Amino acid sequence: MKPAPFEYYAPATVEEALPLLGEYGYEAKILAGGQSLIPMMNFRLAQPSVLIDINNLSELFYIRPGDSGVCIGAMTRHCQVERDTLVSERAALLYETMPKVATQQVRNRGTIGGSLAHADPAAELGAVSIAMDSRFRIRNQKGERWVNADDFFVGMYTTLLEPEELLVEIMFPSLPPRSGWSLVEVARRPHDFALVGVVAVVALDKNDRCTHVRLVLLSVGDRPMVAHQAMKTLLGQTPSSGVIRVAAETAAKEDIDPGSDIHASAEFRRHLADVLTRRSLEQAFERAKAN
Repeated sequence: MKPAPFEYYAPATVEEALPLLGEYGYEAKILAGGQSLIPMMNFRLAQPSVLIDINNLSELFYIRPGDSGVCIGAMTRHCQVERDTLVSERAALLYETMPKVATQQVRNRGTIGGSLAHADPAAELGAVSIAMDSRFRIRNQKGERWVNADDFFVGMYTTLLEPEELLVEIMFPSLPPRSGWSLVEVARRPHDFALVGVVAVVALDKNDRCTHVRLVLLSVGDRPMVAHQAMKTLLGQTPSSGVIRVAAETAAKEDIDPGSDIHASAEFRRHLADVLTRRSLEQAFERAKAN
């Protein structure tokens, strides 16, 4: 199929793009990498009357040090993040995640800001950004605001971005000493969306007690799901196999409410959540002990 008719704009700067968003609002869609939007337009699942192509916004293509961690411009391609030494040094979880995002062809074109703004609950980057306590810089014609990744995702393919706003930067903080991380997932084929994925970030004190934990699951709800109850079972505990088992069971039973579809039943997704949470926590705690 072909997309429905639309007007096309290709601003050269953010200052040119923002008035277009302010003028057209809900009628407009932003074209970044186009790896999700263009197929949706071709099938007419999305029918914007205005397309604002931001591929000329060179000011949003960057990876640079932040006060704590790394700052990435929203138009930075996945493949750039995947190969960047600063990301590997300051945001190891993000660096480890990138090769798992779609295929190499998609990563060559897709952008980190586009993926996050698309807010697919099966995508890895949303869960990783929450697990890392990332912050997003958002602009409109009146100014800018920073929001926490926790607050950014509000539902299926839905974020708190207003129609006149543009995501311009993501700040991924570095992890503190004695931290560990892990992303594990199961998909039917390599590079498919995961049936279930689990992201864990943990930190230990000098006595090997858990002082910090972020546990986020993907493909089990309408957004990345933070396992609040499971995290409570871990804080202050020495991460033994029994403690990890209880946390995994809690995450699968109390923190998620997965649905069934043609790919997997809700029951199977709960089983995967249990198994993958256990594996993710085990690897994260092992890394924390080694740091």
